[in-house]
Amino acid sequence: MKNQHRRALVLGVVLLALAAGLLLLGAGIGSTGFESVLAARHDPVALQIVWDIRLPRTLGAWLAGALLGLAGAVAQGLFRNPLADPYLLGSASGASLGMAVALMMFGVSPVSTQWVVRLGLTGAAFIGAVLAVLLTLALARGVQQTLRLLLAGVIVGVVLGAAKDLITIASADILQAIQGFMLGSTGLVGWSACAVMGGLGAFCLLLGWALAPMLDGLALGEATASSLGLPLGAMRAALVAVLALATGTAVAQTGLIAFVGLAAPHLVRSAVKTTHARLIVLSSAMGGLLLMTADLLARWLIAPQELPVGVLTAVLGGSYLLWLMHRRSARGGM
Repeated sequence: MKNQHRRALVLGVVLLALAAGLLLLGAGIGSTGFESVLAARHDPVALQIVWDIRLPRTLGAWLAGALLGLAGAVAQGLFRNPLADPYLLGSASGASLGMAVALMMFGVSPVSTQWVVRLGLTGAAFIGAVLAVLLTLALARGVQQTLRLLLAGVIVGVVLGAAKDLITIASADILQAIQGFMLGSTGLVGWSACAVMGGLGAFCLLLGWALAPMLDGLALGEATASSLGLPLGAMRAALVAVLALATGTAVAQTGLIAFVGLAAPHLVRSAVKTTHARLIVLSSAMGGLLLMTADLLARWLIAPQELPVGVLTAVLGGSYLLWLMHRRSARGGM
């Protein structure tokens, strides 16, 4: 037990150290390279590039990834399914629909850096994600049955996704904006977005930590958890709230980024066997590191142009999961 605790502690320190190193590296990756870092002391333009664009974007990528990693660990524990991801309750489709409605009604430009416009788009995406989860809960008639909740989430995701497509067809001028949101991007993340994600992320992390022992009991089965005296209804409601808040916050700021929430808990479990309390914390750190790495690669691979970070995470995450499936099937055949 002490050995597992020590391994978990070492893994956490390594993940945070790597994230700190990549944060410093992110200050020098961009169209002007490290020249902006070297000239930041005496050039106000270079200082603005480093301080107002690169650093908040890199930190924001870590925070969004941490939120998705946390949500992925909670979702997999709640549904007792290692393939569960943060978008299972329809939050992704709801956020996309909210963004589409906002663009259609107000015609705001998604590339604008004005904080009022940005707040309007991210607010619409967040409200859409929360309403989608509430609709899922209404269809599932609460949180009493996990299977019903899962099926309701799939149905809500499909229906809201179709509604978003209809709006996009009716308003073709918002197609590019919606496409950018669907592909995922950290390019518009600033210090205000970092503050929002940091505050809500800390709240979700504390609540997830407090609920982690209940996830440990639920992993033994619902009958066993009930026999232990765990309040399953209240527990599921609180876990769904954490899942919705963490996912909605990340999606509202960066768009739809695939596989981070799914892969982060798997990577942690492959490194150390631990309880859900440590798993949630380590998955947050792992998710942050994964998305930060993907963001730096997206900015560096074809510089000065950029790849959509969501596409990069899908390619890397999908490749990892295919390798994981192949390894497990090979072990099964031995």
